[in-house]
Amino acid sequence: MENDQGVLVDLYVPRKCAATNRLIIAKDHASIQIAICDVDADGKMLPSTTNFALSGQVRANGEGDDSINRLATKAGRKFIKKYYLSTGFES
Repeated sequence: MENDQGVLVDLYVPRKCAATNRLIIAKDHASIQIAICDVDADGKMLPSTTNFALSGQVRANGEGDDSINRLATKAGRKFIKKYYLSTGFES
C-alpha cells in the first residue's frame, strides 16, 4: 500500500516465484532469490543485475536449475560454462 506521497508503507511485500508465478509465503524457508550480474562485451561485470526468485516447491521437485536456465534464456542472458579440471598431477 502507498501513502499520499507515493511511498511504500507495507511492512511485508510478498515475492512471486519467477518459474510458477505463485506467491512465496513468509514461511517458505526453502525459497531463494538469486541475482545474476550483467556483463559487457569484454566480460566485465556491470552494476546492474537480473533477479530471479524461486519457491521451495520448485526446488524440492528438482526443477530449480532448469527454471533458472529457462528464465535467463528468456531474459536474454547467456551462460558460458567454463570447467577447470585439476588432477593434482603436474604434466
